[in-house]
Amino acid sequence: MNTGTLYGIGVGPGDPDLITLKAINVLSRVSTIFAASSTKNEYSLAFNIVSRHIKRDIPLVLLGFPMTLEKKELVSAWENNARKIIRLLRQGQDAAFITLGDPMTYSTFGYIMETVKKIDPDIQIRIIPGITSYQAGAAAAGMVLAEAEDTFTVISGALGAKNLKQVIKHSGNLVILKVYRNYREIVETLNDCDLASASVLVSRCGMDNEVVLRDLEKGLENPPPYLSLLLVRKKDRKRELKE
Repeated sequence: MNTGTLYGIGVGPGDPDLITLKAINVLSRVSTIFAASSTKNEYSLAFNIVSRHIKRDIPLVLLGFPMTLEKKELVSAWENNARKIIRLLRQGQDAAFITLGDPMTYSTFGYIMETVKKIDPDIQIRIIPGITSYQAGAAAAGMVLAEAEDTFTVISGALGAKNLKQVIKHSGNLVILKVYRNYREIVETLNDCDLASASVLVSRCGMDNEVVLRDLEKGLENPPPYLSLLLVRKKDRKRELKE
């Protein structure tokens, strides 16, 4: 019996209109939609984004992942959830795993994909890319990330600013994702590097309560929400254009 195909689908940063036509097409014909959620809740923002595009009643299965850095717990969750997906695929049914942004960029899907491949190498997996949060964030802020011979580096702020100065030293412009937990430390480092004034905080990009903050000190009053990123431009583009 042929197994079904697993589709890893990026649903974009939050605006339901930023989902690709290909993603909508696949979501309309799979038998089940899987989505990651915290083990502490039963809510999926990714599903909330795609729900208006689904014309029929497709089952949603939430896969719990613990919010921890403990490797054993994470590996156990990846394996348990991968087996749930494989059981369905072995019945010949296609399924989609939806994720915010893009499946190949800081996504839980990457771990699930590798675990599924390890358990059952014969499973067919297809990736539908999505618009990333930093692409949408740059658009919301009106900030050019790179042009001509520019480069830009995408990093995670999940572990704070430990290596940020080194990254700044060897990079062009910066995108710092997952800044909510260590925001104060990251801003202090940007101040030390004289880059805070050239940085923009974008929170809940593409959603009704989107915030684009150009004064990072104001963000220190309260920690920014989970869906937050920083865009850092090391060069003064206005001055470059005049020259």
